[in-house]
Amino acid sequence: MTAPTPADLAIAAQVPVFSGLKPQALDVLLAQARVVNLRPNSMLFRQGEPASSFFVILEGWIKLYRITPAGDEAVLNVFAKGQSFAEAVTFTAGRYPAMASAVTRTRVMLIPADHIVDCVRKMPEVALAMIASTSQHLHLMISRVEQLTAQSGMQRVADFLIQLTPCVKGPCTIALPYDKSLIAGRLGLKPESLSRVFAKLRTMGVDVRASDVVVEDAATLQDLVASDRIKARGSFGFNGCNGKTAPKQAATLDLPA
Repeated sequence: MTAPTPADLAIAAQVPVFSGLKPQALDVLLAQARVVNLRPNSMLFRQGEPASSFFVILEGWIKLYRITPAGDEAVLNVFAKGQSFAEAVTFTAGRYPAMASAVTRTRVMLIPADHIVDCVRKMPEVALAMIASTSQHLHLMISRVEQLTAQSGMQRVADFLIQLTPCVKGPCTIALPYDKSLIAGRLGLKPESLSRVFAKLRTMGVDVRASDVVVEDAATLQDLVASDRIKARGSFGFNGCNGKTAPKQAATLDLPA
């Protein structure tokens, strides 16, 4: 492990959990930070290990996952440069509830848990920042559960591609950030289901070529995500909270994975 560079500290300063802190407080919080370099597939921590550090990604991607009783890998999240994670367990001196490993060559900043707790005791604003960040992660997790429940496989893939699309309409080329098996796990799909979705998208002008996706019109992806089917599935058969069954709607893009 090495000491963070000025560029590393600049990245950390932009992370949401730190963005509201005064420069003096941030300097104290990052005083004991160290940087670790990981090769692809290298473990950052294992499920059940004591939560010894809080993490900020400086470069690359980190996969957070659990192994199911059947031996399958359940991807909980994939974190990228400028994102932080493990706030809650570090803050409460708990244990990591999942495993984390590098997807690509990755540089991660580690901040010791005991140092964070010490800073919290001395600077209440650090505690508020940690609580706010934990709440943000919770909201993101709720949004993901909602997506997995309310969207078809095709809509999940379209939504994922939209997050990477440099434009909202017209032609564009999207670089896939990691391999298709991880994309499938991130979206709650089997690899073969993802392949079928890509095949269907090809008929709509969305062509997957190795690690790139060539899109004839980015608006097509927007239309997929905004289709009536999301509303129909998201309602779970009810109209609001009055218990009345919602009227059936014509689904113009009924293409399950």
